[in-house]
Formats: sequence, C-alpha cells, structure tokens
Amino acid sequence: MIAFVSGPVAALAPDAAVVEVGGIGMAVQCTPNTLSGLRVGQQAKLATSLVVREDSLTLYGFADDDERQTFELLQTASGVGPRLAQAMLAVHSPDALRIAVAGGDEKALTAVPGIGKKGAQKLLLELKDRLGEPLGTGGPAIGTAVTAGWRDQLHAALIGLGYATREADEAVAAVAPQAEAAEGTPQVGQLLKAALQTLNRAR
Repeated sequence: MIAFVSGPVAALAPDAAVVEVGGIGMAVQCTPNTLSGLRVGQQAKLATSLVVREDSLTLYGFADDDERQTFELLQTASGVGPRLAQAMLAVHSPDALRIAVAGGDEKALTAVPGIGKKGAQKLLLELKDRLGEPLGTGGPAIGTAVTAGWRDQLHAALIGLGYATREADEAVAAVAPQAEAAEGTPQVGQLLKAALQTLNRAR
C-alpha cells in the first residue's frame, strides 16, 4: 500500500499529476481541486490510494488523509468504483458529503455526474452509517484558489468528468459572470460545483 507520495511536481494534466519520487515519476489521478493547489517544480505531498485491477495499477492522490479515507469509504457502497468516488470528491468536500448523507440530501448527490435519483437514494441508505458525522462546519464545499486560467481548468475538469466539449463550453460560459464578480482569484472548485448545477438543470 502506498500511503503517500512526496516530491517535486514534474507535470500536471487535467486529471493527474506526476510527482518525482526517488528519480521515478509517479502518475497520480487527482480531482481538479487537488490539482489546483499544485505547481510544476514545487514540492508536493499527496495522500494516496492504490487501486489494483487485473490489467492496471492506478494511484489516486488527495490533498489530505480525510479525502483519501472518504474516497475508500465511498467505494464500500455497491456500484461505486474509484472513478465515481473521485467524481463525488470533485464536486463535494468530505465534510460536505457527510452533511449530505446525514441529512438525506439527494440533490447534493445527483449533482455528481453519473448519479441519478435512484442511485442517490441507494447511496444515502448505504453510506449513512459509513461516512460518520461531519467534522466541522462544512465550510465551502470545494475550492482552492488558483493563480490563473480558471476557464481552462474548469473546462478540463468537466471533460474529465465525462461531459462533451459543447456542454463544457456552455457551462464555463454560464459561470463566467460569477467568476468575474468574485473578489480576488476565482476558486475552481466552487465554479465546478456551479457549472455542474447548470448542466443538471439543462438535462
């Protein structure tokens, strides 16, 4: 089990980072929120979860241990694999998920691509006793400030979650006023949540 990776960031992609560990580049699948806090050339430490399949070994990376544990707990629910668990964490923080499950909030779960109303109801039942109580106040659901290129990052995140280019373009345009009205640097995580809400309304 690889519990974490630590080293300089060698490369960034829309859905992954390459972290150099002892001269080896480790490809780590990450949510847009986690990626937004990384910079090429800077040191990073990511909590990780190794998913083993017959034909692949995939390393998933997280900003902290709470995210990693939530990722692993989500997969104990039937029908939830690593990609769906990662999509859930792309839309909601661990505490926001705990609040949603504790409060039976179907709407919060259906905001995640790939989860319909019936799937949300099933997940609420299965996860109720597994995720535990919220740790804090919930805070902002997601969103680490990024220095530049929120449009590109948001677009790449939507494509990574399975939306078509046209849908991603429309969602980015829909949240542009919100991003431009924000004080300081727009937060990609919060914009992603808003973009997903506009896409769900359009469907």
